[in-house]
Amino acid sequence: MNKYDRLDEITKLVNQKGTVRTNEIVEELNVSDMTVRRDLAELEEKGLLTKIHGGARSNSVFQFKEKSHQEKHTQNKEEKRVVARKAVKLIEEGDTIFLGPGTTIEFLAEVMEHQSLTVITNCFPVFKILFKKRSIDFKVYLLGGEMRELTESFVGEMTNTLLKTKRFSKMFFSCNGIKEADVLTSTIDEAYTQQIALERSVEKYLLIDSSKIGKEDFTQLCKLEDLTAVVLDTDDEESVSKLKLHTEVIY
Repeated sequence: MNKYDRLDEITKLVNQKGTVRTNEIVEELNVSDMTVRRDLAELEEKGLLTKIHGGARSNSVFQFKEKSHQEKHTQNKEEKRVVARKAVKLIEEGDTIFLGPGTTIEFLAEVMEHQSLTVITNCFPVFKILFKKRSIDFKVYLLGGEMRELTESFVGEMTNTLLKTKRFSKMFFSCNGIKEADVLTSTIDEAYTQQIALERSVEKYLLIDSSKIGKEDFTQLCKLEDLTAVVLDTDDEESVSKLKLHTEVIY
């Protein structure tokens, strides 16, 4: 096994397990302890994992710190734009839609050029974009409540009470990770608010780039089988096949 194949195998092993000990890699790949230590140092330098005492921890499996809206906005921007351009085709004139929080949904708001829509959102950045597009037949509503500074979205009793009185033809939302059939996010409050919107939506579309597949986070938002479809940025066979086990995929 050459060096690059070995680095690839170590990365896969760490991502599959979350954390892995050095002696496990030695046994799995039949290489020396010193070789593994050098490989881990190189992979850490590339940002693919983090060395810990006696082994390594994946950087992609679990988000130990919730990223802010501003931090997320700089990540995978082109992939998110690809997803947004696919998702906007699902919106029809006259729809009443709910847009959840997240930078991917913000990109969706940017490419919406419809003449007749009713849009409800609990995300302040999304609202600001759509507010500039409003007209007599393009109505935009922001659900108030307690605003989470990290995501700039409104949650809590006031938000949820308002949301429970509404019905939507379609919902578009994102997440922080997908692990097997679980759609995951960082906080119970945000998960609960989006669960209410899901229950009140006829069609439910999850918008993600492929970096979310395999990532874990704190709490389950919903199951993949609850959705109408996942809108994905890539036609990569491995990514698509994992999702197709549980739901439809638009790619």
